[in-house]
Amino acid sequence: MADAVLKLAYEVSRVTEEKVGLIDGVMRRTGVLALNARLEAARAGDAGSAFSVVAQEMSVVAGDIRSIARELRDAVATNIDMLKRAGSEMQFEFRGERLADLARNAVEIIDRNLYERSCDVRWWATDAAMLEALAAPGPETAARAQERLATILRSYTVYLDLWIADSDGKVIAHGRPDIYRGVIGTDVSQMEWFNRGMAAHSGDDFAVCDITTNPFLGGAAVASYSTAIRAGGRNDGMRLGAMGIFFDWAPQAAAIVQGVGLSGDEREMCRVMLLGADHRVLAASDGRGLLNERFQLDTGARERGWYREGNRIIAFARTPGYETYQGLGWYGCIQSAIDPAWGDGGA
Repeated sequence: MADAVLKLAYEVSRVTEEKVGLIDGVMRRTGVLALNARLEAARAGDAGSAFSVVAQEMSVVAGDIRSIARELRDAVATNIDMLKRAGSEMQFEFRGERLADLARNAVEIIDRNLYERSCDVRWWATDAAMLEALAAPGPETAARAQERLATILRSYTVYLDLWIADSDGKVIAHGRPDIYRGVIGTDVSQMEWFNRGMAAHSGDDFAVCDITTNPFLGGAAVASYSTAIRAGGRNDGMRLGAMGIFFDWAPQAAAIVQGVGLSGDEREMCRVMLLGADHRVLAASDGRGLLNERFQLDTGARERGWYREGNRIIAFARTPGYETYQGLGWYGCIQSAIDPAWGDGGA
């Protein structure tokens, strides 16, 4: 709609200028003819006096029409400028709202994905093999737990690894010993995921940590989820240890920011991002700044919106959470260059 308004404004302006120019030309010719007529009437003397009056009147009419044409040009130009500005503002409003909707969609998709991770960790923490490995520790029970974790990983390819740690924070089993060597026996007692998982009030509770790199998993970026493994798998059972699951963040997040529903032209103009609550870049469609850039986002205390900053539009939306997963205050954010054809948008 905004594009149509701008195109109409430019076309009306072009046609008006063209037609007023033609009127101007005709009136100049009329003025010349009137002048010639007066000269010829003067030569004719008394016989041409009546025609001289007509010629004079023609000159006055031509002048009046030229004056009206100038006023028309000025009036149309003023209104066309207003129409162009209104169309430009509509273009900015439409684009800003669209990008804000797409930003919200991106953060909603990742939160729905991560909600499933919170379900996974609570479910797997009640698995019989995990319970036995902690309730009756030993090589055999640890091996069974490890085999079970490996089986889970073959089906759930979004994880890098799954760990079981005892109540002292020592890893006793994990799902990929062939890839990540040296994990068994690792002391995780000072790691956030372990401490928050052990502090879960019941089997219904879980902990989620912001995106970090895990040195034991090749330095990969992970979203870590954890919960306590409880005696008998009971909701209120004694804490025997903790389960930590490590979501393979980079490829999953990249698929989301690169899959946002932009047109081909829009994609070239836009940078799509997932930002942490502190505006740290967690994912970006251009692959830049991951985990080390803080994007200068000015939300104005709004949950969703857009604003213009120089030659860019910045659109954003804060996570609404999903089901029992409230999210970590992340934002979907899209930075778009401004198409010069939109005008100044009232700036």
